[in-house]
Amino acid sequence: MVMKLLSGDSPRSKMLSAVLLLILFGLMFAPFLFPGTRSLDTAARICIFIVLVASYDLLLGYTGVVSFAHTMFFGIGAYGTALALVNMGASYSAIVLGTVCGAVVAGAFAFVIALFSLRVKAIFFAMMTLAVASAFLVLISQLSGITGGEDGLSYRIPREMTPAFKLVKEKVLGVRLNGKLITYYVVFFSSLCLFLVLLRMVNSPFGRVLQAIRENAFRAEAIGYKVVRYRSVATILSAVVAALAGSLMAIWLRYTGPATTLSMDIMVDILLMVVIGGMGSMYGAVIGAVLFLLTQSYLQNLLGILQESLGSLPVVSEVVSPERWLLWLGILFICSIYWFPKGVVGRLRGT
Repeated sequence: MVMKLLSGDSPRSKMLSAVLLLILFGLMFAPFLFPGTRSLDTAARICIFIVLVASYDLLLGYTGVVSFAHTMFFGIGAYGTALALVNMGASYSAIVLGTVCGAVVAGAFAFVIALFSLRVKAIFFAMMTLAVASAFLVLISQLSGITGGEDGLSYRIPREMTPAFKLVKEKVLGVRLNGKLITYYVVFFSSLCLFLVLLRMVNSPFGRVLQAIRENAFRAEAIGYKVVRYRSVATILSAVVAALAGSLMAIWLRYTGPATTLSMDIMVDILLMVVIGGMGSMYGAVIGAVLFLLTQSYLQNLLGILQESLGSLPVVSEVVSPERWLLWLGILFICSIYWFPKGVVGRLRGT
């Protein structure tokens, strides 16, 4: 049963299996194991970014296509849901319609980009996607009457998905069973389903062809596979899943703006997560997203504790100041590349 859910793609490492089970258990019971608004928000973001990073790895790791437009698709999904909720009110029909429309529009954009760009060499395609993503970001910022511009959009979601809705009055294991908890589990199970769908894709005959194209596109073309067609389909599927992840982010935050969905900083973060976890492995998206977001969320706190304990050493305490957390994040990234050149998953699998 488990192997069917995993589409026959076992972790192939006892250590990796244990880590993945620990992550699954931690995310499934995060509201009860790590009570608090910040920890719950971190867990929800991890769920969403696992899907987003896995969808990008479908392009980069499995197909060998470098794109810088992934945050554009992520933003299209988020804005689709946000605009539906703003104009139709806080209803489930608005969420469904916005999510579907966002996914369709993202797929259409991806089709147009693939149609005009995938026949060119890899570096030119990457530059084309960067230009399109930058133009889209400017467009969203300028259309303030529709998108809210730089300020973004704030909106309401159905009451049953907000903290104001109480399932029971008493706490259960120290946690209030309210609408926020319901929203978290909507995000968690939706992310889990999308991840399993992506896992099925890459372990299907379609996924095998993508890997063949990644290894040698000329040979794949020579034995009869339409390389451009397969790359186009992979681009569209990747965009649709990214848009669905954007919709989950819009529902969770109840806010959508350029900084939360379309920023190039997010694109850089996605690339880092793919590299840290390991390209060409869906499990790498899980490991990379968890490690990066936990470090991003709690590194400042750890540095603050370390600075307090080293207060008697002025120079050292200044070096580990929480204000320098980006410096230490960069150092940790360099170390991860040095010790895990094929990503954490590659090292755990012994490849």
